[in-house]
Amino acid sequence: MIKPVTLRTLDVGADKQLPYMPISEENPCLGWRGIRITLDQPEIFLIQVRAMLRANAATGNLNILLPMVTSLDEVDEARRLIERAGREVEEMIGYEIPKPRIGIMLEVPSMVFMLPHLAKRVDFISVGTNDLTQYILAVDRNNTRVANIYDSLHPAMLRALAMIAREAEIHGIDLRLCGEMAGDPMCVAILIGLGYRHLSMNGRSVARVKYLLRRIDYAEAENLAQRSLEAQLATEVRHQVAAFMERRGMGGLIRGGL
Repeated sequence: MIKPVTLRTLDVGADKQLPYMPISEENPCLGWRGIRITLDQPEIFLIQVRAMLRANAATGNLNILLPMVTSLDEVDEARRLIERAGREVEEMIGYEIPKPRIGIMLEVPSMVFMLPHLAKRVDFISVGTNDLTQYILAVDRNNTRVANIYDSLHPAMLRALAMIAREAEIHGIDLRLCGEMAGDPMCVAILIGLGYRHLSMNGRSVARVKYLLRRIDYAEAENLAQRSLEAQLATEVRHQVAAFMERRGMGGLIRGGL
């Protein structure tokens, strides 16, 4: 069986810079980045998508992921361009090609409230926890002066994640999650309880997360998640998770990070 492959369209700007495409802005985190760039420069988008579709012609396992989506019209425009690229590839190679699945990075708070409408437009969503945390808390995670405020276990962030998981289940959206939270055992214990089942993390985190998942069950994780959602402070959440892990002999996974 051919495994699905997910390719993200050009995702530059803010902390992701290209040496041959310098972008200088006063507030880059809220500026020209992700899908905003490629919709402003559609030829860049079309070149990349045509390459994806040509590679997918023989396998049919492509997922296209759109970064930094802020509004539904960006999704609609991106879909139109992907359809155009598909027609151009078919004309080029002379036969019909498989249609890719299309999803978005959910990393802008505005899209949390648009999930019922997104369900009609995309095949999957991937929650980008790094940027979503940054925008919910209004904190530049790369700014050392305020880095201590940036915390993915902030109760507001957890409630947003719970809302996303609930809406995705109601509307039948394929749900994934990526970012630092996906590889942090302290966060994963809560994420599983919130209903997240597909986590994307760097290779260094896989062993620790697998170790955790083998030692907890869904009911325990759901109970932990519910208690975390009732917390008022991130420190409360961290102490709850730490106690949960210690009772199960897994304190070593998180003790160094407290």
